[in-house]
Amino acid sequence: MNTNYSAIEQNLVKFLRDETAKAGIKKAVIGLSGGIDSAVSAFLSAKAFGPENVLGVLMPYKTSSRASVTDAERVVKALGIRSKKFEITDMVDSYISKLEGDVPAVRKGNVMARMRMIVLYDNSAVESGIVIGTGNKTEIYLGYTTLFGDSACGINPVGNLYKTQIFGLAKYMGVPEEILNKRPSADLWEGQTDEGEMGILYAEVDKYLYAKFDEGKSDDELIKMGFGKEYIEKINGIIAKNEFKRLPVKIGSI
Repeated sequence: MNTNYSAIEQNLVKFLRDETAKAGIKKAVIGLSGGIDSAVSAFLSAKAFGPENVLGVLMPYKTSSRASVTDAERVVKALGIRSKKFEITDMVDSYISKLEGDVPAVRKGNVMARMRMIVLYDNSAVESGIVIGTGNKTEIYLGYTTLFGDSACGINPVGNLYKTQIFGLAKYMGVPEEILNKRPSADLWEGQTDEGEMGILYAEVDKYLYAKFDEGKSDDELIKMGFGKEYIEKINGIIAKNEFKRLPVKIGSI
């Protein structure tokens, strides 16, 4: 797994500049959750566009942890980017109140993710900027994302980095320690963590995904590496189940 973070940073900054220049875009809009993925995307964007051309949008819900806001503010301060705070509680609750029966936490979380993307794209129109993606390679393979929610973006600088690489790049680029040290969470409900919800440890699954996809190892080879048969079946099942999230929308032929 590539851990040359100096080269990774340079390549991704160049990627952002080159691809947006093709469309004449000079500004970026990014949702800041207080998490490590959005922090890394913000650090890369500030280098690519200049801090004055990056708008960080904080979009807490009433159950969001206080740390999600304070850590997002740490990113804003560290980079010197512009920011605004937009509470999504009213818009989410207004929709939820019209639904029948109990609304499961995952369903409500999906609503929150899509409401946040409405806010980001509206601000990108005002800014004449592009929405920056924050989804990493691990989440993409496992489908741990909301379609047209946190998966939506105009360009994604971190989508080819596994979660462990995100941590390495974050440390290299100087992301605040508070963000580096906290457990990854989408902060969709109180006490929610990525690893707890999925029942998977990032450090372990990244080794598996890298061996399977980047090195092309077979299931037999993965077993020899120490991965159990049940674990292989579980991860392969998750990947297969969520493949539709990684593919372009199919359009019928006539």
